[in-house]
Amino acid sequence: MSNKPTLTTSAGAPVPSNKTTKTAGKRGPALLEDYQLIEKLAHQNRERIPERAVHAKGWGLQGKFTVTHDISQYTCADLFSQVGKQTEVLSRWSTVAGESGAADIERDVRGFSLKFYTEQGNWDLVGNNTPVFFVRDAFKFPDFIRTQKRHPKTNLRSPEAMFDFWAAQPESVHQVTILMSDRGIPKTPMHMNGYGSHTFSMWNKNGERFWVKFHFKTHQGHEHYTNEEAEHRIGKTREAYQEDLFSAIENGDYPKWTMFIQVMPEEEAGKQEYNPFDVTKVWPHDDYPLIEVGELEMNKNPENYFQMVENAAYSPSNVVPGIGFSPDKMLQARVWSYADAHRYRLGTHYEALPANAAKNSKINHYHKDGSMRFFTNDFDNPDAYYEPNQHNGPVANESVAEPPLKIDGDAARYDQVEEAIDYVQPRALYNLFSDEQKQRLYNNYAAAMGPCSDAVKERWYAVLEKVHPDYAKGVRLANEKLDSDVNAAPITDETPVIDN
Repeated sequence: MSNKPTLTTSAGAPVPSNKTTKTAGKRGPALLEDYQLIEKLAHQNRERIPERAVHAKGWGLQGKFTVTHDISQYTCADLFSQVGKQTEVLSRWSTVAGESGAADIERDVRGFSLKFYTEQGNWDLVGNNTPVFFVRDAFKFPDFIRTQKRHPKTNLRSPEAMFDFWAAQPESVHQVTILMSDRGIPKTPMHMNGYGSHTFSMWNKNGERFWVKFHFKTHQGHEHYTNEEAEHRIGKTREAYQEDLFSAIENGDYPKWTMFIQVMPEEEAGKQEYNPFDVTKVWPHDDYPLIEVGELEMNKNPENYFQMVENAAYSPSNVVPGIGFSPDKMLQARVWSYADAHRYRLGTHYEALPANAAKNSKINHYHKDGSMRFFTNDFDNPDAYYEPNQHNGPVANESVAEPPLKIDGDAARYDQVEEAIDYVQPRALYNLFSDEQKQRLYNNYAAAMGPCSDAVKERWYAVLEKVHPDYAKGVRLANEKLDSDVNAAPITDETPVIDN
């Protein structure tokens, strides 16, 4: 008799055989009563869930955040309440455009999301490895994502669509410049920064509000691949990030980041030449210097990837007292759209799944029933299933209310943005690059824009011209050289010829 545990059905009954289908005689057809065959096949058919519409390919770790500096003058959030305080964290990094089976090392923006299991509930910081984004208004977000996905006819990625869209959105040139620079292909998630990107708000125990930006600076240093290096690595493995992250943790090489905030007093918003709530803009560090907060250390591989990483649901709507939102248009839309995406992908009660359930605070709410309600939610008080009630059910706590948000002006559908302001910060970034970095920037553009039509190329050159004439000239020359090299390549027996 084996000492191994007995295999059971999902209902707990012991299984007599897990080798062959039950048939009518040795050569007979399968019997319908072989419910375990049906169970195994039926479950396999349902093992996959919809992948994320964006950021489908991802990798995650568990770890901790430790406060190293006092910022209580800016926030009353409990996780920052004292130096030395630690909070459990679940991270997820991802590419934006690729499907769940895409290669890890592609030129793309990376998602950088953190779930802090605080004593006041979960706080989700859902950001990227860049401090800005492609568009400032969520009204254009679905259009932008369509350009990153597959063409409806060819079912191929379309550089034509990408650059056609970007050329019509001048604010995108800041993010595209970063994407096409040396930092466009991080070596691993451990070798890149993380940013909240949006402007958020904090308030202290006196009700004073501050606008803030979140930064996570890598301790591992910035390391990146060139296009050629990335192609070589992808040729060997499509799972490079997962391999590197998993191995680092197993070897005890725990990656770390230092968390900083930029702080702007509430009354200073609107005094800048740029809109501080525009996610396509950064706050100059000379005006709003980085303030150190704490250290993030990721030190554990999840025991089950699907349970803790694939099921992880991050949403900007998960905030805690002392941390709030801002008039950032992209953030305002993400606050509700992310939670809606999770309900579609994971189900009504997605926040009760192990990856998303609050660990260090008690849950009390009146959400009822729905599919897959796999937990009790009467909290030992079954008569209190509505509110208000006389049965001592949970009630709101006015003491954690956010201070009033100062808003002026009339409601408007469109922002009146001077286009020229969209080129100022990309110009400053471009001017920071060395000659070698600029040449790699030009070459990366040429590789990305190769399939684009001349019309789209010209439209993008016009955008770059407004950033800096040398920028447009460098990208144009790199494209022309690439075209010349392709046209000059002799046809040999090894050269594939497409016969239309």
